[in-house]
Amino acid sequence: MLLGIEAIPASVQDRDGAAGLIKKTRRLFPFICRVFADGGYSGDKLASDLAAQRVELEIVKRTDREGGFKVIRRRWVIERTFSWLRRNRRLMAHYEAIAMIAEGFAKLAMISVMLKRLTEPKPKPAS
Repeated sequence: MLLGIEAIPASVQDRDGAAGLIKKTRRLFPFICRVFADGGYSGDKLASDLAAQRVELEIVKRTDREGGFKVIRRRWVIERTFSWLRRNRRLMAHYEAIAMIAEGFAKLAMISVMLKRLTEPKPKPAS
């Protein structure tokens, strides 16, 4: 589930905008106490900013030692969510010039994904 989203300028690294997004998201969801991120978010500044917010940052690293595709704990959740969002053509084409509108379309795309998951009939267990 998408809990928060923020469109930032290309000149700002994701790592530098993460603390602000997490702070904004925790206003709505104060129970969040752990954030999973990839290696691009590692660094002392972000870790200290999140420690001040009482949020634990867990870096999910990819290992290059093993060739080919391998499911890595928690990393697949993020990749799966990106895949769901990429199904929305409007998000892939980057039509929006205003960040607020781009964020709105991303939220609409995620609402569509969540509604499909809620309305799908549940498979019957095998007897």
